[in-house]
Amino acid sequence: MRPPRLLAAVLVALAVALGACSTTAPSTAVPDPDAQLPVIELAGEWNWQRQAGPLELGVTHTEDSLDSEEPAEARQRGIDILSEGSAIWQNHHLMGFGTLNPEPSPDEYSWATLDKRMQLTQDTGGGTVLTLCCAPDWMKGGEAGQTDWSELETAPDPEYFDEFAELSALAVQRYPQVERVLVWNELKGFYNHDENRWDYEGYTELYNQVYTAVKEVRPDVQVGGPYVVLTSLDPGSEDSSDVSGPWGVADQRALDVVEYWLANNVGADFLVVDGSAQTRQGTMPEQVSDGAQKFADLTRWIGERTSLPVWWAEYYPDAPEGEVASATSPASAVSTLAAVAAFAESDVAVALHWGPQGHGLEHAALWTDSTRPDGGQPTPLTEAWQWLVPRLAAGEVEIGRSATAPLLAFRALDGVVVVNLTGEPVEVEPGSEPVDAWAINVTHREF
Repeated sequence: MRPPRLLAAVLVALAVALGACSTTAPSTAVPDPDAQLPVIELAGEWNWQRQAGPLELGVTHTEDSLDSEEPAEARQRGIDILSEGSAIWQNHHLMGFGTLNPEPSPDEYSWATLDKRMQLTQDTGGGTVLTLCCAPDWMKGGEAGQTDWSELETAPDPEYFDEFAELSALAVQRYPQVERVLVWNELKGFYNHDENRWDYEGYTELYNQVYTAVKEVRPDVQVGGPYVVLTSLDPGSEDSSDVSGPWGVADQRALDVVEYWLANNVGADFLVVDGSAQTRQGTMPEQVSDGAQKFADLTRWIGERTSLPVWWAEYYPDAPEGEVASATSPASAVSTLAAVAAFAESDVAVALHWGPQGHGLEHAALWTDSTRPDGGQPTPLTEAWQWLVPRLAAGEVEIGRSATAPLLAFRALDGVVVVNLTGEPVEVEPGSEPVDAWAINVTHREF
């Protein structure tokens, strides 16, 4: 979105700098990683940091996501947005979150809904990720041939871990387009209530069987875990760790999962986590930058323990208390961009945006709900996100933070995104027109 009152003083020097750059190089060119970006001066003092490494942004399709039964025009608008560089990766679940039970009874398969989701990814040009969750009912105490969706988050019984691993292997064989798999989702069903901690032993046993089965049939597929929620707590809470920040304190029980899994898995190609900015007690970050800092702090904590690439399979930046938070909220869009900046600064390899289609959750989407005839429209996040996706993947972005105002910027050879991190207009220079609340402006270099 281009707010009409974005500060002219911020962008005049930018336009001059961009205009002075060479106009012969194609915008898709990947620069020398050691080369200096051209100086793009913004009003006031700015601190710039080059992204720590390539960051690939993607999406996880959920219950409603451009399905064939949606109104044709709305669906096509959403498909156009998804196709226009909105995702390096597209993630689907084996069962649930938009797909039905793939094996309702032993050795009786039903792949139709997952087939459609896989076709969507092929049609829109994304790389394919498959989350190996959840398990058919007969693997967890239910009746064969039945699907009780209230039990979706129940883990398979240990005696059926091998059957789940076999189903996982069949899935990656069926879909050669799958390049990455995530084993299970948020340790659903793996909690040791007697000891008030995660059942990381049980999860890791499942992970190891799935990893082995997948690698036997598709050694080219990369496999990751443990996909644990890195919960944060209010300071002073029971189970607090020594990892803290303006966002709160990390839950030691979640950190224990990471450390156990690292020590006991039979192999891994990347490490997967997720989390939100608010604490378990519901405390929201006072500022967008406080919430985003959690993602950077915990990524760095992981990086001190392993060289595996870090994936955030889900992330929920959470707008500050009192702000409207929704799929189309400017505050939610800004919170998302602040998280993306934290990912880029802390060397996250992949971040997947949960639910790109408009929904009832309190975080940003990339297009409005296309189950409605007027849906499939861009949101306040869309333009900036699409600008960032290829440039972050190429490793060519610098992140700028104003030393005098709550402004965030991303710049590359061919443009800049400037973001107001607050719900108040920001005056950068005395007498200048202020930057609107929650403003996001994308300025492109013309070739």
